[in-house]
Amino acid sequence: MRARRLVAALVAVSALVASCSSSNAPAPVAEWGPDLADKVTIDGVYGHLLKLQEIADANGGNRADGSPGYQASVDYVAQQLRDKGFDVETPEFERLSGSQGGRPVLTVAGRNFRVEQASLMITTPRGGLKAITLRPRRPAGCSAADYGNVSVAEAIAVVDDTGCSIVDKQRIAAEEGAVGLLVVSQATPSRPVGAPPTLFTPGYYNDLKVPVGIIDPAADAAVRRTDSAVTLVLDKKPVMTTSRNVIAQTKTGDTKNVVFVGAHLDSVQSGAGINDNGSGVATVLETALQLGGEPGTANAVRFAFWGAEEVSMDGSKKYLRSLSKEQIDDIALYLNFDMLGSPNAGYFTDDGDQSTQTGDFAPAPDGSAGIERTLAGRLLLDGVRPADIPLQRVTDYAPFLAAGIPVGGLTTGSSQIKTPVQARLWGGRDGVAFDPNYHTRLDNIDNVDRDALGIMASSAAFAVGTYAQSIDGVNGVPAREQRDRLVP
Repeated sequence: MRARRLVAALVAVSALVASCSSSNAPAPVAEWGPDLADKVTIDGVYGHLLKLQEIADANGGNRADGSPGYQASVDYVAQQLRDKGFDVETPEFERLSGSQGGRPVLTVAGRNFRVEQASLMITTPRGGLKAITLRPRRPAGCSAADYGNVSVAEAIAVVDDTGCSIVDKQRIAAEEGAVGLLVVSQATPSRPVGAPPTLFTPGYYNDLKVPVGIIDPAADAAVRRTDSAVTLVLDKKPVMTTSRNVIAQTKTGDTKNVVFVGAHLDSVQSGAGINDNGSGVATVLETALQLGGEPGTANAVRFAFWGAEEVSMDGSKKYLRSLSKEQIDDIALYLNFDMLGSPNAGYFTDDGDQSTQTGDFAPAPDGSAGIERTLAGRLLLDGVRPADIPLQRVTDYAPFLAAGIPVGGLTTGSSQIKTPVQARLWGGRDGVAFDPNYHTRLDNIDNVDRDALGIMASSAAFAVGTYAQSIDGVNGVPAREQRDRLVP
């Protein structure tokens, strides 16, 4: 079955290219996808990686958001794009970088209990929030049905840490009329060990609208023993950091059908981030430079280099939130490239048709499956048999998914362990992570697989060129008049 799907993907890509090569298309630009793929070479991509390593070496060994190394990375990428004739912007955004002051506490029947402030952007009123505590009929509090006929209006809702994210728990509680929320958990945002993986999603605090605290079972036991009001004090103040994205768009092409391409520019603080995500940055940058600022493609192409992905995904989130609904509707699709040179590489496409998706995940926007087929087909043409990797909520395409924009992308894997079957398929070592250096100081220029990066960069460029030429065909995405996107 898997082999048949891969063959179908190859045929589908060929059909798309053929449909774009009809006699109605100008002959010199009949095959933008293959042409751009040929121009994006490993030597060009690797040159950018060398520069990013040089920047990290000169700035404390990393390019983390908010650091001098990150600012130098922004300046390098922006100048390269300007030199090729792009309109380039480096819009600023603010992100949370910590908190200061305050003494969060939960007072129950005159006794104080420890509480961790989860709502880092939201504090309680002076003197604290005084209210009774009530619980949904089902303790997760992930839906209105969990509350049933229990009214929590003007109360502090108390839920457990299972079933959904803290954002969803807070949203439902607020919709039910609660003025605050307590989540019972041994894990906390500052020490999330043992927390369900969906509880503290990246940047969750940006989406909390009422005071939210985390309490342990001892505090919960005290809350259960009283019917009187408790006092919740969450008074730590947020500390904000200003960061920048890099946004560049071609001066030609239909701006009502924007092909959007992105990669996160920041590293973690522990290393230079050359695979994660210098490899994606170098690929997207070299693709942009080879395309040029005035390529004459049918559709405009916008390139983004995101800040703060490793911290909170605020770069991509806040950029998308800065757009109007009409501007969001103008985005035809989004392509994301992250970690394309893992030393124990796999060859993964983002799972647009959701054939490997598990758990509670909304359907991918229409067109995502076609993007997967385009990328998988190109990898097959390069002699690599691809696999798909489930879509996630913790990377830069997540805000685009939430807005209803078709997404797709490539990765060679991170901390996941390569299986014996994958080792037979792609080579490398089974029982070892695709990138054993993930988020460490060893994620440097010496630990990048040039062969894998060359294949993935060429495939990424193919997809960019293909959709820049046409969003129609068997692997196309909805036309402009068919889009009704959500504003995140």
